[in-house]
Amino acid sequence: MAEVQSSPDLPWTVRLFVSAASFAADASRRSNLTINRRLFNLFDYKPSPLTKPHKNLKSSDVVVVAADPSRNLWFRLYTPTAATTKLPIIVFFHGGGFVFMSAASKPYDDFCQRLARELPAVVVSVNYRLAPEHRYPCQYDDGFDVLKFIDDSQSTLFEGANLGQCFLAGDSAGGNIAHHVAIRASGHEFRDLKVVGILAIQPFFGGEERTESEKRLQSVPLVNVERTDWMWKAFLPEGSDRDHPVVNVFGPNAVDISGVDFPATIVVVGGFDPLQDWQKRYYEGLKKSGKQAELVVFPNAIHTFYAYPELDDSSVFINKVRDFVQSLSVNATETIQ
Repeated sequence: MAEVQSSPDLPWTVRLFVSAASFAADASRRSNLTINRRLFNLFDYKPSPLTKPHKNLKSSDVVVVAADPSRNLWFRLYTPTAATTKLPIIVFFHGGGFVFMSAASKPYDDFCQRLARELPAVVVSVNYRLAPEHRYPCQYDDGFDVLKFIDDSQSTLFEGANLGQCFLAGDSAGGNIAHHVAIRASGHEFRDLKVVGILAIQPFFGGEERTESEKRLQSVPLVNVERTDWMWKAFLPEGSDRDHPVVNVFGPNAVDISGVDFPATIVVVGGFDPLQDWQKRYYEGLKKSGKQAELVVFPNAIHTFYAYPELDDSSVFINKVRDFVQSLSVNATETIQ
């Protein structure tokens, strides 16, 4: 019998980056569930926004003034400059295990620029508070408050966006946030904003059980059981376990969402991601709850594969996302005044 491949073939540039990211995360984590932020920030380059249009795109950092000022809640707004019709708006939550990265981190700045240009779409990348300094539910509070800010905005910030075609998107921990913010949004009366879809990109879910993929894929880049266990402990209320309903969303303590007006969801899974079994269960849970869901599996993909344009699967991913967004953006041809 042929041996099952346990580690993917990657270009040296990708392998170098993910090795550096893994080192930075491990070196910054302490056993007492605190973070050496100063050390991690040495590895976390944060470019400035595109205040002058570049390749038909501009970006800016916007403070959410309605929120408690002590939270310093802000987002990076990406607006295509050549659009003649109103574009769908994507509210994006970055990954990093609830603990690392920001909306300004270069991998996410690059990724959101790519989404805005290639879909195209107006993209709002949320700089939510991080654990362990700010535990659950701070991240969900920040995401929901950004939605309310967008809906209440009287400025020209979103004049190029069709707020009736809003998508929540996130990778890894950001995919988890998108799910829970969508549930909150379903019970809120917005004036103009309507969430029509979720892009759950290798979302971070889990449970007390050790799944087959978690046990089999122990030597792949970025994600392993030791790191994810630490991140859940840093994020959850003290004394909680991984069957908490925000972690194991369709597990033994799950909240029934069958009656929730939950948007159509695309779930993206990688074959070399130890979290894939939890992601597939998430897709299955959505279907069993009567929700519209699509599962897209990239058999040779690592966690965060979409962030590397040099990988063929990254371009296929963009095309899949574009098809999903366009299929739900039925009113996106409204002309910009």
